[in-house]
Amino acid sequence: MSLLAVAAATVFALAEGAAVAAVPRTPVVFFPGYGTTVLRVTVNNQSSVKGCPRSGTYGDGIPANVGTTFSQVCRDELITPRWKRDRRLPFPKRFSLPPGVKVSIPNYGQTTSAPVYDGFYSALEAAGYTAGRNLMVAGYDFRLTPDLDGFLGRTKRLIVQTWRRNDKRPVRLVGHSNGPLYAQYLLTHVSARWKRRYIQGFTDIAGNLPGQGLLWSWVFTGVEVPSLFSLPTTVATARSSSRLMAMSPATWMSASDPAVFGHREVVIKNRATGRSYTPANTARLLHDAGLGSIEPMVEHYLGFVRFTDRARFPDVDVSAEKGSGLPTPVGLVLPNLTRGQVVNPTAAHYIDLAGDSNQEYITNNAVRVWRKMRCYRFRLNDNPGVSHLGLVTDPAVIKRLLADLARRRSRCSVSG
Repeated sequence: MSLLAVAAATVFALAEGAAVAAVPRTPVVFFPGYGTTVLRVTVNNQSSVKGCPRSGTYGDGIPANVGTTFSQVCRDELITPRWKRDRRLPFPKRFSLPPGVKVSIPNYGQTTSAPVYDGFYSALEAAGYTAGRNLMVAGYDFRLTPDLDGFLGRTKRLIVQTWRRNDKRPVRLVGHSNGPLYAQYLLTHVSARWKRRYIQGFTDIAGNLPGQGLLWSWVFTGVEVPSLFSLPTTVATARSSSRLMAMSPATWMSASDPAVFGHREVVIKNRATGRSYTPANTARLLHDAGLGSIEPMVEHYLGFVRFTDRARFPDVDVSAEKGSGLPTPVGLVLPNLTRGQVVNPTAAHYIDLAGDSNQEYITNNAVRVWRKMRCYRFRLNDNPGVSHLGLVTDPAVIKRLLADLARRRSRCSVSG
C-alpha cells in the first residue's frame, strides 16, 4: 500500500523540467488518507482490558512501530472506542477509551506525521516547497470522525499558523482519500469570512465523500492497518479487529451512504441464506449481523460529512481528481454474518465495480454536485487507469495542483 514505489519516477520527471511554479505562492495544508497518520498509544496503569500489559507504548497507522509489548489483540482492544447508548448525551460525549489509555499524533503538522506520502511531498519540494514552512499536514486519528478529539480547533489553528508563517497568504487545502472528508467538514464548519481570509481553494484527490462499499467487509473480517491494510490471519485477531472497526465512528462515516448509493451496489452477500445487502439495506444488515446495539451510531455517522446540498457546498474554488477504469472491490461474499471471520484474500469472493482500484465510480463521481456552486470554480479531472494511490504522485495531477497553487481565487461576494 506504500506510495513510495510510484514516487521516484514522478520526482525525476518534475526535476527534469515538468512545468512547475518556480516560487510557491500558496501554502499547502495536506489531509492524508485513512490510517496514514502515525499514532502513538500510551498506556499507563490500565486494568480494564484483562490479559493485556498495564503500561507501555505502541504505534498505530502506516507505517507504525507496533513494538513487542502488546499483542495484536491487545493493541486492538486498547484503542477500541467505548460507546454509551445514552440519548441524553451529544454524540461526541458518548465515546471514550479504557481508563489509562491515550492516543496522540506525534509530530502533528509535520510531513513526518504521515510519511507514506513522501513521494507527494517530494514532488512539491521539487517545485520549491519546504516541509514545515509552506507544506504542512493535518493528520487525524483514523478511528474518529471530525467532530471528535478536538479536530476542528486543532486544524483551524494549524491553518492560521501556516497563513501567518507565509506572509498571510491564504492556504490551499489538499486531501487524498478520506482526507477530503475532514477538509470538507472544516470548510462547512467555519464562516464565509474565515474562508475568505485563510483559504485559497481545495484540491480533492479521490475524496471518499459519500463513503465506499469496501468498509462494510472490514466489519466482518477486520483489517490490520499498520500491516498495510492486510486481513487478520487468526480468529482472535479477526475478532478484535472487526470489533474495533464496528465500534469506530469513522468506519461508518467512510462506508457507503444509503442516501447516495441506494441499491446500486451489493456490499455483503450471505452465502448461507443467499441474501444480498445493499447500502439501502443497512438496517436489515445490522439486525441480521447482531449489530443492532450500535444502530444509532451507524445511523448518525453514515453520510456524516454533508456535501450534496447547496448549504453544504465548500464555497471555495475546488479541483477534484479521480482515477477510473480499474476493477474495484465494493462487497464481499461471506459464508455467514459472523463477525471476526478469517478470509484468505487470494481466495475471497469480492464483488467488483469499476473505479480506481480502491473507490468505486459512484464514490468518485459524487463530487460532481459541486458544479452547482455559484461563482466558485469547480473542475473534476478523470485519470483513466491511474490507481487510487497512484493519483497523489501522478505527474498530470501534480502539474494541475501546481497550476492551481499559482492561480488567484475567484472573486466572490462573502457574507456571514
